[in-house]
Amino acid sequence: MNLLALYGLCIIGLVTAWLLGRRVRAWWKARKRKALYRKPFPEQWQHILQQHFALYRYLPENLRQALHARINYFIASKKFVARGDMLIDDEVRVNIAGQACLLVLAEEGEIYPGFRTIMVYPDTFYSDTNQQDGAVVSHQRRHRAGESWHRGPVILSWGDVLRGGANEDDGFNVVMHEFAHKLDEQNMAVNGQPLLREHSHYGEWVRILNSEYAAFLRRVERRKNKVMDAYGAESPPEFFAVATESFFEKSIAMRDRLPVLYAQLQRFYQLDPASWQDTTEKSHSE
Repeated sequence: MNLLALYGLCIIGLVTAWLLGRRVRAWWKARKRKALYRKPFPEQWQHILQQHFALYRYLPENLRQALHARINYFIASKKFVARGDMLIDDEVRVNIAGQACLLVLAEEGEIYPGFRTIMVYPDTFYSDTNQQDGAVVSHQRRHRAGESWHRGPVILSWGDVLRGGANEDDGFNVVMHEFAHKLDEQNMAVNGQPLLREHSHYGEWVRILNSEYAAFLRRVERRKNKVMDAYGAESPPEFFAVATESFFEKSIAMRDRLPVLYAQLQRFYQLDPASWQDTTEKSHSE
């Protein structure tokens, strides 16, 4: 056997071993995920959700069970890191996991792949940013409630996590916002086009989201944005993240005032949060 043939066999062997290793790892992760999905959900964790996560109280029982399963897996698979004088305990883990996993109740496979670490500050934190205007680069320090780094950690303010969970109808939820960015990045680029279930859905998604974004910019300019926060005008990725917050927290207002956008998010998340809530209590006007 000549060296070229031997080299070819080695390459084939390495590729085969790599593919086999990937399949074994995927099988093992799926097995672990299913075991954690079946694991009993601690009663104390339910009390934490009842006390701090207002939307949890509206969930139908089948969705509560789905949320419990995903919280079990999320907490087992993510690493929570304290920053500043923060203390990480079950209250922190369960609150963050519960709000994040509400977005993936319909996901049967891996949830939030591609990153592991969640950093938690006691309250708002400083973030250093560089902004370029032509040849001038300016350095800025800004207070943040949360950040999502591409293929990196999610950073959260614990104070804002609690505030977002406690108020279910103001359209502000930092956990949902940052984890919407994590869903967005699963389609490689963070551009407001998350990974959809069907390839055939992309054309309609792009057409409708672009149209809704343009209409939203006009409403913001006229100061007539009541369903969604003006921060969504920053960019298409921020529009998707802010729309996600309102989809869950101002669902009836979005369904009634922005029905086309609501329908797209309903198909993406495979959920209908407006149906969870009493119309009279939750209705808002735009």
